[in-house]
Amino acid sequence: MFKQIHTLTNPDQKMLRLLREYIGGYQSVCVAYSGGVDSSLIAAIAKEQLGSKALAVTGVSPSLAPHLLKEAREQATWIGIHHQECKTSELEDTSYNKNPTNRCYACKRELHKHLTAIAEAANDSQVLNGVNFDDLHDHRPGIDAAKEAGALSPLAELKIGKTSIRQISYALGFPWWGKPAQPCLASRFPYGEEINENKLKQVSQAEDWLRAKGFNEVRVRSKGLSASIEVPHEQIEELIIKLDRDQLITSFLSFGFTSISIDMDGLISGKLNRSKSIKSNFLQLTP
Repeated sequence: MFKQIHTLTNPDQKMLRLLREYIGGYQSVCVAYSGGVDSSLIAAIAKEQLGSKALAVTGVSPSLAPHLLKEAREQATWIGIHHQECKTSELEDTSYNKNPTNRCYACKRELHKHLTAIAEAANDSQVLNGVNFDDLHDHRPGIDAAKEAGALSPLAELKIGKTSIRQISYALGFPWWGKPAQPCLASRFPYGEEINENKLKQVSQAEDWLRAKGFNEVRVRSKGLSASIEVPHEQIEELIIKLDRDQLITSFLSFGFTSISIDMDGLISGKLNRSKSIKSNFLQLTP
């Protein structure tokens, strides 16, 4: 059992106990594991409670940033859980690559097609995912695809939200407890703009470049050949002052963008789902 090294509030302590009981009630589980804080908590408790009867599976495609796959592998090793990767082909599905508002449904449908087969081969394991209670109040069409495939969401069922997940992860000493949310690369494109492997690569390269400059929490939103850089609001001034303008423009042009701007509204997770009446303000960097 993972040792608790920091105190928890009584409600969070109860949530941890219930989560252990929930997962420990299965003979074997297959965790839909992205390496995010939520699915990593499920994977860790599954390993703790079920040992070798717990399996973590990560879907790999161009939509998954390479650094996130690397982190998922490292965290699975830290946890000690058996980690399997499966190649997914959502980009071949027009329900995904045409980028409709329910794009995530097609993505999770493709993922769970593989997870179902893997779970059946692994002692008919129950598929679990990291959907949390707060996710139920957001635009998450992928949740429906997971439910249809028979996957269960312990965190959502037990009403465990994002704050408690981080507090529990911190209390158990998980090094990634404060890791920022990292949605898939497809989330960088406005609904209706077709997605392909080259566009995903452009965004990934641009974000990698910015991370190498010290901005670990960053989004590069892409619309056509235009790139909009998002960092947390309190880091916008640092971004403007710290980065060499010519170097930034030269690098982004090499990735295939023709226009670069900085979103003065700052990084807001799920920005594409906000009301269209909310407008962002941009600082344009003309090449």
